[in-house]
Amino acid sequence: MCGIGGMLGNPDDAVLKRMISLMYHRGPDGKGIFADEECGLAHARLAILDIEGSPQPLFGDGSVAVVNGELYNHLDLKITEYPYRTGGDSEAILALHSMNRGGTAREHASWVRLLDGMFAFAIWSDGQLILARDPMGVKPLARTIVDDTLLFASEHKVLRAHEGHVPEIDDLAMRARIAWEYPLDATTLLKGVHQVRPGSVEVWELIDGKPVMTSIARFETQKVDPAVTWDNPAELLESFVTSVQDRLMADVPVGIVLSGGLDSSLVAAVAHEAAERAGQPVPACWTVAESEDNPDWIAAETVTSSLDLVHHQHILEPDSFHSRLPDLAWHGEDLDLTVLFFQPLFAKMAESVTVGLCGQGADELHAGYPRYRDLNSHVLEINERLSDLDCSLASLKGEQWWSDSHLPEDHCTSLQDFLQFELDHGQLSNFQLRLVDRHSMAHSLEVRVPFLGASHRNASNKLPMDWRLPESQEEKAALRRAADLTNLPSEIVRRPKLPAGRATSPRMIDSLLDELNSRVSDIAMRYPTMEKALLKQPDIAIGLGLFEAMHILDGGRTKRAGDVSALLDEVIT
Repeated sequence: MCGIGGMLGNPDDAVLKRMISLMYHRGPDGKGIFADEECGLAHARLAILDIEGSPQPLFGDGSVAVVNGELYNHLDLKITEYPYRTGGDSEAILALHSMNRGGTAREHASWVRLLDGMFAFAIWSDGQLILARDPMGVKPLARTIVDDTLLFASEHKVLRAHEGHVPEIDDLAMRARIAWEYPLDATTLLKGVHQVRPGSVEVWELIDGKPVMTSIARFETQKVDPAVTWDNPAELLESFVTSVQDRLMADVPVGIVLSGGLDSSLVAAVAHEAAERAGQPVPACWTVAESEDNPDWIAAETVTSSLDLVHHQHILEPDSFHSRLPDLAWHGEDLDLTVLFFQPLFAKMAESVTVGLCGQGADELHAGYPRYRDLNSHVLEINERLSDLDCSLASLKGEQWWSDSHLPEDHCTSLQDFLQFELDHGQLSNFQLRLVDRHSMAHSLEVRVPFLGASHRNASNKLPMDWRLPESQEEKAALRRAADLTNLPSEIVRRPKLPAGRATSPRMIDSLLDELNSRVSDIAMRYPTMEKALLKQPDIAIGLGLFEAMHILDGGRTKRAGDVSALLDEVIT
């Protein structure tokens, strides 16, 4: 796990060094840059494998690469004739590339699809800059063009290392995010800053001195493809154990993010078996909550005591959210405030481990969110927001949009269609996975997502709809059947879905919002096209005010100091 950045066209060592400084939290264990007359690459390393070796950038036979992420099948991909220089996993990318140099994005996709893991990488070779991102978008990669230079990086803030990039809010992308509750497609909240699509390879070249994307190809797409029947919980569980086993690959300590909900509890439930298979220590668990009578706290205690797992617990300090809110806005690069507990949780974990396993992705694969039960109401809610925002999401144009219509009625005709829409358009990659990536890496902690392992997601995509969300039963029926085969207590297996942030710290979130509520109307007035919607969503209004304070004022070039109230007042005045 690391931070990567770079520039195609007019490379500048000073810009590359500033990139490393802006993403140092992602990789405090090493830093390196490369530059020739056309391309520059920057890397900040968090050492997970081959601790003393594997510095980056990586070099090989006229090619150079920077890599972020983990390749769980790197040993299986070993090419005997390639002269490996490291003992890490990232060099497998250069080895595969060496056998398939040159060509179009489609030709590069033929070897990128062999990689099993979470990754984003850049290779400079033969006048081509190759950018690629893992199939689910677990690892981030964004880009923008400034004058005659393509800039790319793991985080949006890193692009500001170039003085020519002055961040501005993208009005349409922001309104779409407020309506749908996550950024759509390749959009970020910043004008001209777009994401490399998950499961894609892009090839960029300098033509007449200007960076041009000369080809693009998908190497993997996700397909919700339900079978007619299903009754094999043991196979579904096995696919998950395999995913957890793969994600224990590390030369550093590994822990489990445990909320006490079904998803994270299932990670804990298979930890002993997965660790034995992987030949690794059994990971301990970490839980935070606002009080010892919190339901998540109690459930997590039940899980660890039943499974004989070491459990680290931490009660949130009274000022945890107020003091950490600027950090949340700076690192999160979004508007969401409900996951405030992430900052203290990941900070605590990082004191003891460098890798964490979490339960994200289960709700998207297994239809766990309440909105899936009533799609008609969901359509009405989004359309009401679009009306308040005076926003139409029909006939969208531009490479940042992956379909021309994002009207909810076009994508909510059935549960299968809606699950496919969310997989394709950003619910995971642009929201859930982004939250965990940014807030864990803020503390130099790598968090892995077993539910999105190839074995489990492939098995899950084939589940019939009535095994995801039966009309007469609880959600995630197939996953609960699989969980019944573990030693989890039945009250945990049958525990209903709760919203992560509010379940962990409901009183602290409400108290913070009450304290800041007087500023909501002033913030909303700054955005006439969004005012009506923001007044109905005060937490989003506060999040937008902080986003502007941390990322827009003064060009967002450095992390701003000050408490929440002072930062918001600076925006308002």
